[in-house]
Amino acid sequence: MIDSVLPDRTHVGRVALRANNLDRLVVFYRDVLGLTVLEREADRATLGAGDDSLLELLAAPEAPERGTEEAGLFHVAFLVPSRAALGDALSRIHERWHLDGASDHRVSEALYLSDPEGNGIEIYRDRPREEWPTNEGRIEMATLPLDLDALGDRRRGEAGVPDETTVGHVHLEVTDLPRVREFYVEGLGLTVRQEWSDAALFLAAGDYHHHVGLNTWNGRTAPASGRGLAWVELLVPDREALGAVRDRIGRAEQSEGTDTLSLSDPDGIELRVRVEGTC
Repeated sequence: MIDSVLPDRTHVGRVALRANNLDRLVVFYRDVLGLTVLEREADRATLGAGDDSLLELLAAPEAPERGTEEAGLFHVAFLVPSRAALGDALSRIHERWHLDGASDHRVSEALYLSDPEGNGIEIYRDRPREEWPTNEGRIEMATLPLDLDALGDRRRGEAGVPDETTVGHVHLEVTDLPRVREFYVEGLGLTVRQEWSDAALFLAAGDYHHHVGLNTWNGRTAPASGRGLAWVELLVPDREALGAVRDRIGRAEQSEGTDTLSLSDPDGIELRVRVEGTC
């Protein structure tokens, strides 16, 4: 019998972005976000925290700007391990860039900004799980004001993010919520953690508040293309979990001898499902 859901230990791995100006984005993610440049080549760069790769930047100087009707990235969310680390991120943003917004989501505290090519970014820290409000097994998030003065008081002046920083979740703009729900829930195996009317879904493996967000707030009507999001990676704990995804999806591509599946969602967004610890 095929497992119907992803294992609890599943989480987001790397996110890849197509960049018109690779050098500029490398500097931004290094100096403003505080990521470490792990590898740098003429046409690509890998950034991360500690030794872990979190972000792939792919040179695409001729890629057109993403159109206003196209699906794609709403934001990639970098999860820092403490309020002090979030305060340091706020300080770097104030010194070197500009903040778009800040929210208390009850389960987390978040800062929002956009990179030089318009890709949305969230930097956040989770509250302890025992403080997360729930109702009948689902998370109850909200969007409340965040006290930036109090957050700034917690900063330590660190130039980079802590080694424990990860990509906590990705949030996508989609064209048809019921259609992508079928793909991500029935196919991929994520579970619904919260629904906001008929315009947004928050999905996760296990009891996390969300690993993937989906929304139709901006009325996107066309498949993803152009610069910006290239692919998103989900890490599963073992080959059994990978095989279950392959069997549920039915059309995933798996290169012989590899531990990675490549598939596209209904809006043409590429997902890579990989066994953690493999290349």
